Amino acid sequence: MTSYPIDKITHDLLLKRVGKIHLKQRLGIERDYEQRIFGQGRNFFHIENWYSIHSVIRNGLRLFLLHGRGRRNARRIEVRHNRINLGTLPRAFEGYTILQISDPHLDMAPDFPHALIEAVRNVQYDLCVLTGDFRASTFGPHDAAVDGMRLIRTHLQGEVYGVLGNHDTILMVPALEAMGIRMLLNEHVTIVRGTDGLILAGIDDPHYYQADNLEKAADTIPPDLISILLAHSPEIYRHAAHADFDVMLCGHTHGGQICLPGGLPLMCNARCPRAYCNGAWSYNNLHGYTSAGSGSCIVDVRLNCPPEITLHHLHRC
Repeated sequence: MTSYPIDKITHDLLLKRVGKIHLKQRLGIERDYEQRIFGQGRNFFHIENWYSIHSVIRNGLRLFLLHGRGRRNARRIEVRHNRINLGTLPRAFEGYTILQISDPHLDMAPDFPHALIEAVRNVQYDLCVLTGDFRASTFGPHDAAVDGMRLIRTHLQGEVYGVLGNHDTILMVPALEAMGIRMLLNEHVTIVRGTDGLILAGIDDPHYYQADNLEKAADTIPPDLISILLAHSPEIYRHAAHADFDVMLCGHTHGGQICLPGGLPLMCNARCPRAYCNGAWSYNNLHGYTSAGSGSCIVDVRLNCPPEITLHHLHRC
């Protein structure tokens, strides 16, 4: 089932948000490539679109008596903490905390939204960011994912910003923004605290649809302000570093999701070094973090790779 056609109201709303060219390109790529297994995006092979393998993986886990444990693991979302030291951080932002939720895949299983609500219910933070992949499939209906996000949004405090992932259609944007989630589509905003500010930028999916435009998102950022980039995938870490971003928050990889003992991933589905596929990392002056995600893809299991939400604590060096 393709993302086409769209109703006039949604079309006009998106036209105002992203402009004619971005909208035509994103919808065109979705129409032509959203179900491809081979040959689109930064990776040649896309296992999430190979639907015949899903039951093979599931049955294999059952054969080794790992399926039940893996499903239980996938509902036990951990709260992780990540300290980010920034020498030029304004004093007003000392201790500022950003909650990152990534890859929830909310319609993967009926209880996924409730597991995420339990995880976020008791955490304290100043700002929430969502780094993509609200939907389980890469094509077809998205109403269930939007409904799940609407339920979760009532449990998120304050301002919420997000970006699209490779499982998301741009048609989700009006509904997400209607519930109070400001989607950053190759653009940036200024977060103000007292008399100080920092920049929060976001780009459209850089992994599969390659609809990211760092130049558009970053060109007018004042050079004296701390800038944080939201990107679905870590694969553009070099581009982000050379665009002078200070921090990059991303997801996509699930940390491998199914890993060998010790957390060694069997697959990360990202064209970048594995050091950048889970947790904190750095490249030149860029502080990066790749979330293992709160949800699961292909099968609703996790082995040796717990799901997470992440609290990033900003501090002056």
